[in-house]
Amino acid sequence: MTTTELSLFIREQAHLLGFDSCGFAQANALPKQSQLDFEVWLNDGLQGEMSYLGRNLDKRMDPGLLVEGCKSIVMVALNYFPLGNQLPTALKVAKFAYGLDYHFIIRGKLNQLMDRIREQGITVNGRAFSDSAPIMERHWAWEAGLGWLGKNQNLIIPGNGSYFLLGELLIDLDLDYGTPMEDRCGICDKCLQACPTKALDGKRLDARRCLSYLTIEKKGPFSKEEAKMVGENNWIFGCDICQDVCPWNRFATANSTAELQPTEHFLNLDHAKFLKLNTASFQTYFSGTCIERTCLEGLQRNMAAKA
Repeated sequence: MTTTELSLFIREQAHLLGFDSCGFAQANALPKQSQLDFEVWLNDGLQGEMSYLGRNLDKRMDPGLLVEGCKSIVMVALNYFPLGNQLPTALKVAKFAYGLDYHFIIRGKLNQLMDRIREQGITVNGRAFSDSAPIMERHWAWEAGLGWLGKNQNLIIPGNGSYFLLGELLIDLDLDYGTPMEDRCGICDKCLQACPTKALDGKRLDARRCLSYLTIEKKGPFSKEEAKMVGENNWIFGCDICQDVCPWNRFATANSTAELQPTEHFLNLDHAKFLKLNTASFQTYFSGTCIERTCLEGLQRNMAAKA
């Protein structure tokens, strides 16, 4: 196969595996300004307790150091916008967590994609990731031409919106690379105005004020201010406010990935049922999902902030 034929084959197979978008970026080190911006963000403490973001910085800034011999990054996006919604009386859970844990779903599909390349008699070495390694995923999705980074810091795919999960294959093959997309947010600042904790300024996210960070990543008890931010809102795992108000998400359509579909049990959890969760019912509802990550104690902490 020529490089162009291989690129077309990979994109075709990615779509057959259920991915909604696929593009390619050359596995170079990040531009110096991008590296500096990230280091300034870390130095300003905007990552909160997510200390892992400061580890392996050399690999985070250069994918060639993460996967030896890597030449290309195959970026994929998987739609997670749900077919069903929670009850209006439910404590809110971010849409990405409605179904099973996406990390395993995406990595499984990416490994299948690499197998299909090998089935063509092509020798390929690489690794599959999805939010599971020090990789600047949204940057590479932008480099690959999938979309642009919106003011809400989410990748926005034109004509589809931002309800997408990202994954990548780092491989030792050359491909036809995409063209980074120009910003299309314009003067719109609906996400900035809608964020109830003012975690966004249009250029950076202050994770310490983000409801997603507070309800998922934050460990241990809340400070008085953190409890107030969580308690004044209705989100107990993640937050979708900055996406829900984004005009580009008027194009969002329900995903067709079976593993990402919410169960009826989950959709029927109202406020009262959430409060009655115990160890057994928590496992019944959330085993194998991203919500399992918080453990029952973490979810109860988030719910208690609303008391």
